[in-house]
Amino acid sequence: MLKPTLLALAQLGDPVFLGVVARSMIFATLGFAALLFGSFWGLHHLVAAAGWSGWLAWAAGLIGGAGAALLALWLFLPVAAAIGAFYVERIAAAVERRYYPALPAPRGASVWAQLADALAVGARVLLLSLLAIPLALLLPGPGWLLAWLIGAWAIGRGLFGAVAMRRMSRREALTLAARLRWRIVTQGAVLAFAGVFPPLNLLVPVLGTAAMIHLLHGAVRAGAKICRKA
Repeated sequence: MLKPTLLALAQLGDPVFLGVVARSMIFATLGFAALLFGSFWGLHHLVAAAGWSGWLAWAAGLIGGAGAALLALWLFLPVAAAIGAFYVERIAAAVERRYYPALPAPRGASVWAQLADALAVGARVLLLSLLAIPLALLLPGPGWLLAWLIGAWAIGRGLFGAVAMRRMSRREALTLAARLRWRIVTQGAVLAFAGVFPPLNLLVPVLGTAAMIHLLHGAVRAGAKICRKA
């Protein structure tokens, strides 16, 4: 069950992988910096409008900054899946060159179909993540477990759909994803767990995409022959 992730880890030193990790680090840093700056800026104006000063202003700023940091951590996995979607082709090509050199050039779903699937998955994940926040605040244990399960599904389903549609239609990709749902969620669960620990979370888009490539081709070789040939 963990073979796809282990194969992905074995290729982590690939220059293509390292380049994507570097880009992900830059984008994640800029995104979270913008979130923290925006939260502090908003709180500053809110505190000023309320006429607070002294320790009240200091406490409000501290609470707001901590809340923004927790929100960034909570939403990292959906964001990581979105970042990974931009580099699916680059990572997939590197994996296939190394492990599956006999494959024909990919020919699958249209760009619009892939975009529609990515947006649909992203919207569902974002909605589920936001709905889980009140539960995490009221019941921290079950709330964080729910967040992990949402992350497992997000990473697994989102990245598998992206790599599968490189070589098949969206309908075929959804059919195969349904057959492999538990294997996809298992890979996603491992990646979601890694995503909790910085800086491992920056590896999630790269390792997740590579793992799903191995899962896809392993399934096709095992008999799920719906991968199109050139």
